[in-house]
Amino acid sequence: MMKQGKINVETQNIFPIIKQFLYSDHEIFLRELVSNAVDATQKMKTLKTVGELNSDISKLKVEVILDKKSKTLTIRDNGIGMTDKELDKYINQIAFSGAEEFVNKYKDADKNNSIIGHFGLGFYSAFMVAKEVEIITKSQLPNSKPVKWTCDGSPNFSMEEVKKKTKGTDVILHIADDSMEFLEEQRISSILNKYCKFLPVKIKFGDKTELIDNPKGKKDKDGNSEKIEKKSDNIINNTNPAWKKRPSNLTEEHYKSFYKELYPMEFSDPLFHIHLNVDYPFNLTGILYFPKLKNNLEVQKNKINLYSNQVFITDNVENIVPEFLTLLHGVIDSPEIPLNVSRSYLQADSNVKKISKHITKKVADKLNQMFKKDRKDFESKWDDIKTFIEYGMLTEQQFFEKASEFALYKNTKNEYYTLSEFTDKIKDSQKNKDGKIIVLYSHNVQEQHSFVKTATDKGYQVLSLGGPLVSHLISRIESENTDIQFARVDGDIIDKLIEKDDVNISKLSKKEEEKIQKMFEEIVDKEKFTVKIQSMSSDESPIIITQSEFMRRMKEQQELSGSGGMQMFGLMPESYNLDVNANHELISSILIEKSKKKRNEIINQLLDLALLSQGMLKGEKLTSFISRSVSLIK
Repeated sequence: MMKQGKINVETQNIFPIIKQFLYSDHEIFLRELVSNAVDATQKMKTLKTVGELNSDISKLKVEVILDKKSKTLTIRDNGIGMTDKELDKYINQIAFSGAEEFVNKYKDADKNNSIIGHFGLGFYSAFMVAKEVEIITKSQLPNSKPVKWTCDGSPNFSMEEVKKKTKGTDVILHIADDSMEFLEEQRISSILNKYCKFLPVKIKFGDKTELIDNPKGKKDKDGNSEKIEKKSDNIINNTNPAWKKRPSNLTEEHYKSFYKELYPMEFSDPLFHIHLNVDYPFNLTGILYFPKLKNNLEVQKNKINLYSNQVFITDNVENIVPEFLTLLHGVIDSPEIPLNVSRSYLQADSNVKKISKHITKKVADKLNQMFKKDRKDFESKWDDIKTFIEYGMLTEQQFFEKASEFALYKNTKNEYYTLSEFTDKIKDSQKNKDGKIIVLYSHNVQEQHSFVKTATDKGYQVLSLGGPLVSHLISRIESENTDIQFARVDGDIIDKLIEKDDVNISKLSKKEEEKIQKMFEEIVDKEKFTVKIQSMSSDESPIIITQSEFMRRMKEQQELSGSGGMQMFGLMPESYNLDVNANHELISSILIEKSKKKRNEIINQLLDLALLSQGMLKGEKLTSFISRSVSLIK
């Protein structure tokens, strides 16, 4: 019996709104329709479980059928199906009576605030790409009659009884002229691979042909097994991905294999993984992988895929995991994550915050467990993961507190310590006169070798702290530990970095020091260098170039942030201290040298040597230094 009518929505503009506004990406229609088909199929499993269904469910699947000739795309399932009453209820009523209200409320909103999915309107996303949609369905209920529903994109529809032998539903899309891309096999295949790769029901898209051994045992002319073609369903998804399995049933190879399945273009294995499996107070599963990170922050984010009941939602998970965890790869699946109505964007609420905290805790616990279980192995991975951990320590207080148990700091002898271990080791030898423990560090041991050697020759320990986050990190540590102060080895002369009560006495008189200072100031760039006469050990260098720890740290932090309150430090010219060793014999010799030319030559040579040790001697000045050095040898 034929039935005609209008979809129960007061506005005549609902379909243009659906087509042009509610979804920002038209390809999502296929996700919605396949997800609906999977839901219908899953309901069959539920009925079987509770004993309300006696039929065989071993062959349940969803099929996507492309027909370029008829310009149709069909999503077919052999699931629960619908009666005519159910079809009228779920399709014609548009899920609720206040359609007019929500359309008016959201029609001028940003496109990212899509609203379809929340109101059961996922089916209507079909009209973004179709000029006409048909539904042919038959309920699994006994004696139910098949029914066909047709709509051309207006509020008008028709319903009629038809012939259909098997239970389930066909949704047939007659593709519109402006959406012909969705009749291309490659386009449909890529969408299915993106959104439906891990759905829990088999998704068939076409057939595949493979060569197999002849089952009759026939041989070819060379005596090898004869190959014959075998046609089978092309199943595009893995219905039981690794994150849905028990960790106890998975080996390391299983995890690596799944990583390759997620990222087929990644050629290196992850360092390790964390398997998330939570059922209280919220439902959450997933696997997070630690990739090898370069010693910088130029890493590709958006490598964590968010799923809801195995349906891909988005790879933008910044609202559900702390920012530092976006450096990881993997999968998070939770049906309880609040999405906006198009299921494409997250909505922040208390649940999201709880999930975020839990994931942070799980990551920290895993790292701590690895550290305690096999410290040597953890140390071997440290250089590959330290940027990630430092990033977390800077951005998440909860993680910072937990990381104190496993965060490592390497000294110049390649020995690893936790901060508490290291400070305990140096607390007696590297405590200054004010009672602060001075943690000496180098950002590049090779470049700062002379400074490191000076410090180690005095029996001091020096940390090797490289990477873009060091300045921020040590400032953070200092704020949490007021009895600790970090000092880079080239920030000042060693006796100033760790000031003791006993001090070196200058061999020069006050008048001689003033004279030496004037000599150097006549030669150096006073805009760049501040000349300071220092009482150092006689076996230390005659001239040392240093830079204020505070100024250098501020500049580094500004360079990383690129803006903000510290921008003024980034704009300031480079400034250095030129520390002249009053107790070095070469400095004394300058005082007694009568030839100004000779005196200036010595000063320039010493200055260039100091610049060279800091990697600051370049271009014309370097050429001049080499030439001068050769002439001195002669």
